[in-house]
Amino acid sequence: MDHPGAGGTHRIGPYTLLGRQSTVGGSDVFAARTDDGLLVTVTVVGPGLAAEPGFRDRFRADVEAARTLSGPFLVPVLAADADAPAPWLATGFTAGLPLRRVVDRHGPLPEPALRVLADGLARALAALHAAGRVHGGLGPDSVMLTMDGPRVTALGLTGPTGGPAPSPTDDMFDLGSTVLYAASGGEPDTGALPGSLRDVIGGCLYPDPPDRPTAEQLVEYLRRQNLPAPAACWLSPAVTADMAAATAAVGSASAGAGGRGTVLRPPPVNAAGAGVSRRKLLIGLAGGAAVLGGTAAALAFTGDPSPTPGGRAGGPGPTTRPAPPPGVRSPAASASPSPTDGPEALVLTGPDAVKAWSGAGKHAPTCLEASDKVVMVVTDTATSFLDAATGKSRFPQLNTVNEYGTSSSEYPTAYADGVFYLLCDTPGRSGLLAAFDAASGKAKWATRMAEVESGGGKSTAMYRSTYVAVAGNTVYVCGTMTLLDGKFSTESPTTGYIRAFDARTGKGLWRVKGTDINNVLVPPTGSRLLATSSVPARKPGRVQMIDAGRRGARGWKVSVPYGGFYFTTGWPLTCYAAGLFLFAGGDGDTLFAVDAATGSEKWHQRFESRSGDQVRIGAPFAGLDGATVYVPVGSDLAALATADGTPRWVARLDGASETGGSNMFNASLRVSGKSAQCSADTVFATDSAKTLWAIDAATGRARWRYSDPGQPDVGFLWTVGGDHVFIASHLTMTAIAAHAR
Repeated sequence: MDHPGAGGTHRIGPYTLLGRQSTVGGSDVFAARTDDGLLVTVTVVGPGLAAEPGFRDRFRADVEAARTLSGPFLVPVLAADADAPAPWLATGFTAGLPLRRVVDRHGPLPEPALRVLADGLARALAALHAAGRVHGGLGPDSVMLTMDGPRVTALGLTGPTGGPAPSPTDDMFDLGSTVLYAASGGEPDTGALPGSLRDVIGGCLYPDPPDRPTAEQLVEYLRRQNLPAPAACWLSPAVTADMAAATAAVGSASAGAGGRGTVLRPPPVNAAGAGVSRRKLLIGLAGGAAVLGGTAAALAFTGDPSPTPGGRAGGPGPTTRPAPPPGVRSPAASASPSPTDGPEALVLTGPDAVKAWSGAGKHAPTCLEASDKVVMVVTDTATSFLDAATGKSRFPQLNTVNEYGTSSSEYPTAYADGVFYLLCDTPGRSGLLAAFDAASGKAKWATRMAEVESGGGKSTAMYRSTYVAVAGNTVYVCGTMTLLDGKFSTESPTTGYIRAFDARTGKGLWRVKGTDINNVLVPPTGSRLLATSSVPARKPGRVQMIDAGRRGARGWKVSVPYGGFYFTTGWPLTCYAAGLFLFAGGDGDTLFAVDAATGSEKWHQRFESRSGDQVRIGAPFAGLDGATVYVPVGSDLAALATADGTPRWVARLDGASETGGSNMFNASLRVSGKSAQCSADTVFATDSAKTLWAIDAATGRARWRYSDPGQPDVGFLWTVGGDHVFIASHLTMTAIAAHAR
């Protein structure tokens, strides 16, 4: 990534640039930090706009006016330089995502979110117009979505030059266009607007400017409707997970730029009357993914094969360290934590992958699942089955679809014992769990899962399916439920659920729900599941066994101090191998291995930076034979023996991520789906530079790497089947053998 500044340095004015966030009207928007460690957002004016006659004078006046403005939906202006070779503007850091990126990646916003968007934009424009100012360039690129609502950015940077000055009515037209974009996914179809917004947003788009409502009138219109606010976070879990990953990248870039061994976090900004902000949670979660100490931290290990007192894996507190009992010394603990001991990290480098086959389809896949012979490709129009060896169609298409597909927090497909499973819809039915025979491509059964729970003649809860998994003869669907009681609080824990179905018939077997179920691990064998839970504000988390053999009865439980990362719903942040459950505990820097049946601790392994800084491990995962567990720690991937936690090798990423910070394994960001998977002898893992690595499971050396310059912003979809990995990038499907050269 190119950073403007003298001599192409990574600074502009008094700020160190960390990574590009977006482009607005030809100007680049960067995350940056001050020399004192404060995160800010810096917009660098594009050369074309800077060269426009009169721009610098207008920019200077707009900046001076913007300094006097304040409001919960306006980003505060901190500093600017209109006379610099590349004029720039510094504003308070916005921990969020541009509206365009959210819609492009996750589709149109639902009605409650559209109402929050319209209200926030109207309030921001009302503050501007009351001060005699206009924005002049409101749009999907100048609106950031945050946990506390929308934020309007790019003040004074996008208005036209050489034409009539923009007016407040122009701003209102832009507001209507922006909300319509969010409602329709980019298509100018007013029919996509919900009924509660159709009249007023349609009025913003009237061709005659005097007929458009003012910003104050729009705010009042929405207030008088008196419709209920969103019962939970106004953005979907998939969007908030995307925000967490983006914020984590900024956190790692900031740590790398600072070189002081600290993760810089933006200060929380609460919307008026919003109470405790959930942004605190997201930033804490995202910051925990960053490896401290400048660039990639070199790891040292301090293992302990013995259980903690009481035989429970509560984990050490923030100042204590695991210590073996007197006279006990194991291979994992034999190495001292000095910076010179432990496995030498292997910097990953390898040739570009050789494709086994590649082909293009008519619709972009939303989900992938594969066996060694068949690839199931799901789009928003149909489900297809491809021959894994050739990429050619193997069976007729089915009319099952999954519009939203795989995301950082959702994984709606599974494969086991010759059967594909899919959370899907058909033209006439929604909320289905379907099973397809991998030998014929035909549907074995389809079960409709209730999406709304009723009681006393009215809806009491709504269900959201997060992912599907299979163990033996049982299929599990896990997710979250929203209680429709109007009592949501950001301090309230999430209510999760587990549903069990007969894998042969699709018949429902049992279900459990509760605030102690946040994300659920379903091992490929056995009848014991692992559920984790937590609540915000760094309260202790909990890891507990769910006994599927007893219809979901709760089993043993372990408290995990500082387990705030388990607050994330969706794909499990734990793993299973060789009869052990493995999870992060302590201060987030320790991997615990406990007996799946009893919860008694077998061993734990603490990770340190060789520079002495704190680290946070990501989501562990295991090899197919269960003999090795892999732990992502920022830019490092450590392989440990499952039996006792002995380190086997450490593979390290080099270079920068897509945003300019240190490159990290996506699995280290905690908020992850299948960003790391294994075949019989190969570890596949993606990184924040949008590269897929094939790593020899025995040595930790890279066999090859794959990167598609034309891949979507969100990155490519991929899955492993047999000894091949299958990748979907836009309309293109590609297969690569694990040992491809």
